[in-house]
Amino acid sequence: MTMLRTFDLIILLCCLAALPQLRARSLIEFGTDSENAIVKNVETYNFTSCQIYCYGPLLDTVQMAKLYPDSKTFVDMKLKVSPEKTMEDFEAFMTSKNNKPSKDEIQEFVDAHFGEKGTELDVWTPTDWIEHPSFLDLVRDPDLKQWGADLNNIWKELGRKMKDDVHKNPNYYSIIPVPNPVIVPGGRFIEFYYWDSYWIIRGLLYSEMRDTARGMIENFLSIVQRIGFIPNGGRVYYWGRSQPPLLTAMVKSYVDFTKDDLFAINALEVLEHEFEYFINNHTVQAKGHNLVAYRDSSTGPRPESYSEDVETSQSFATQEAKEDHYSELKSAAESGMDFSSRWYINENGTNVGNLTDAKTRSIVPVELNAILYWNAKIIAEFHSKAGNIEKMMEYETKAQKIQEAIQAVLWNEEAGCWLDYDLINDKPRNYFVPTNLSPLWVKAYNISDSEKISEKVLNYVEKNKLDTFPGGVPNTLSQTGEQWDFPNVWAPMQYILVEGLDNLGTPEAKELSKTWGQRWVKSNFEAYRETRAMFEKYDAEKFGGHGGGGEYGVQKGFGWTNGVIIEWLAKYGRHISLSNTGASVRSSRLITVLGATAVALVGAFAGRFIW
Repeated sequence: MTMLRTFDLIILLCCLAALPQLRARSLIEFGTDSENAIVKNVETYNFTSCQIYCYGPLLDTVQMAKLYPDSKTFVDMKLKVSPEKTMEDFEAFMTSKNNKPSKDEIQEFVDAHFGEKGTELDVWTPTDWIEHPSFLDLVRDPDLKQWGADLNNIWKELGRKMKDDVHKNPNYYSIIPVPNPVIVPGGRFIEFYYWDSYWIIRGLLYSEMRDTARGMIENFLSIVQRIGFIPNGGRVYYWGRSQPPLLTAMVKSYVDFTKDDLFAINALEVLEHEFEYFINNHTVQAKGHNLVAYRDSSTGPRPESYSEDVETSQSFATQEAKEDHYSELKSAAESGMDFSSRWYINENGTNVGNLTDAKTRSIVPVELNAILYWNAKIIAEFHSKAGNIEKMMEYETKAQKIQEAIQAVLWNEEAGCWLDYDLINDKPRNYFVPTNLSPLWVKAYNISDSEKISEKVLNYVEKNKLDTFPGGVPNTLSQTGEQWDFPNVWAPMQYILVEGLDNLGTPEAKELSKTWGQRWVKSNFEAYRETRAMFEKYDAEKFGGHGGGGEYGVQKGFGWTNGVIIEWLAKYGRHISLSNTGASVRSSRLITVLGATAVALVGAFAGRFIW
């Protein structure tokens, strides 16, 4: 157990499956029993499956045998017997093989003790799904309208509900039990993921699936109650990291659509707790100001990418250096951008390098600080709804301090935008990432400076030639082969850029916002027209091209892509036309029965293709 340097945190997350009685707390309890709702004492919990899925000799033996092309396959398998019995059998197995079993023998052990991957969930058709949500009436072009209907159909293909056995025998699974069904991203991502769900939920709300959206938010609120924060994704092996904290924004989206202020008020204790968790566990000092950076608190390689991480660590001479490397990789995974040259700091202080140069923990990221500012503002708004003036002022003050730190440390007058900050070399990182403009999205700047900021930002766009890419604005301008680098384009990043420029409010910024938003819709449509699929990422250099690179192949589905397109069909649908996109008359196939059937088949296949 020498790896358990942060044992308390393991117990904190691993408690997820140990107390089934916690799994279905209602939102009423969030309001009336809030002092007991948040985990106060981690010593009261006892969870055992982390010794299988999170760390330890069994995980190391199986993953280093490379039984499967993707390391995530093993950690998504169900146990056939209890974790304790599995470990007992494993120790006997290793002893019988003099601690040197062959690959075939390890495979036999796994086959005897583990079931199929991904058996925790059943395909689920959302009960609130409707055939013709009102956003379709906002779309003028007939092909785009049919495409919107097809995307609405895909929600049914991405719906999942946990089997009863997960709640009855949680220690036999790596999945985190939650009370309500979910919409998963798709492809290899069969469990819920934290920041993905923000755009999924917005898409559901535009599709008038308010019960499904609320259920997903309740799941996240429940998880904060049980363990104090939301992990990267819905598996216990993500035990040491979260993702960009968008739960508060999910609640605000729901309230904006439903006007259900009581939902927000009842969730306040949980939202405050998550906010304080990030402040308490991610704060760094930069130029005399408190800001936050991505931080992982676990030890060892990523369980879902175990052998890959061990291999990249081989250039480090000591175990301490290897552990630091693992932490840098997992911290990058917490950002959601795994991986990218954005996180590289080489010996010369630049972003040229590879994964061994990852220094995520030493980079102050613009968007994480902007999102926490946003969280504080929203929490203050919810307290205002509740009439809690003192608490409202408290969180307004917190937001103001974060904004002042963002302005002092991350705004760069010379570049004309906000820049990540390098704590090792004490300097801004002047490399393009869409998140450089994320304060525009959440209005984490002085609104009275909008004209000046608009001029600066538009000059930055022109200088970096960001408006020259037919498939959308790439995530970086560095081509490394990593999936969050050039030429890949991602829906959430396009959303942050487009909505941020729109929020800025100047005519020039709003025009660029509209141009980029409509281009993204048309390019996604072209890819769909050719492939009948929605993708996790796309290609900046090709109109209608999908992306690639990174640790796995391009994934179809796809939750956040669908959510962004549905929202922008509602936003631009009265004005956007396909007449000048290059889409041929063949696109009329979208309205055929064959097209609709193909969509369903693709969605069904994607929903079952897992790690």
